[in-house]
Amino acid sequence: MDRLKFKLTIAFDGTAYEGWQVQKTGTGVQEKVEGALAKLFPARPRLHSSSRTDTGVHALGMVAHFEVPRAECKMTAGKLALALNAWLPPDIRVVAAARARPGFHARFDAAGKEYRYFVWNHTAMNPLLRHRAWHVPRPLDLQAMRAGARWFVGRHDFRSFAASRNYEMESTTRTLHRCDIKRRGPLLTFVIAGDGFLYKMCRGIVGTLVQAGLGKFPPDDIRRMLARKDRRVAGMTAPAHGLILWKVF
Repeated sequence: MDRLKFKLTIAFDGTAYEGWQVQKTGTGVQEKVEGALAKLFPARPRLHSSSRTDTGVHALGMVAHFEVPRAECKMTAGKLALALNAWLPPDIRVVAAARARPGFHARFDAAGKEYRYFVWNHTAMNPLLRHRAWHVPRPLDLQAMRAGARWFVGRHDFRSFAASRNYEMESTTRTLHRCDIKRRGPLLTFVIAGDGFLYKMCRGIVGTLVQAGLGKFPPDDIRRMLARKDRRVAGMTAPAHGLILWKVF
């Protein structure tokens, strides 16, 4: 059967969802988008995504693809985004839709990802950011955190910074191209980009850096934590609601 493949770029506020994937309990973002696709295409296409996200994590640039029989598709890619958004709740939006080549796969063609994590570093939380940023009321030492962040760049075994899953990972080695911290007043933005990420790895990195910023351990300890390959020796896992999947390369 002659089929068409489409690539979607999806943004969502993850507050109300149990992560991206279709869930046994609770609702995943994927389920909502597949529900909208089913309204437009009798074939009820399945979505394949570039990433999974945890409960409460947000996205601006989640990439996914689906296929439909050519006979069912009467609209342009531009109209497709509008039509899907008409069926989606306001906390999920298709920001772009495009025809994809037959061999394209959202997950296997992803060359890398960029995540951003927001921290509000002030005694009083900004109420407008309460679902978007982690509130850290005590003063943070930006210089110490930046010194610690440098140890993460490059190719490392990140086992000490990832939560364990209920299955064994083939490899826990990943390459980070970037681990920067920007500051604008009380708002800190952690920019973490790499070829791939382990389960809760970004949140383990940010939690550890924040603890270094609070003086819990010297920034150079991060080198030792990486070498130990043991989650128990590294810092805490930052809360989910400060994390955004910013972009997929």
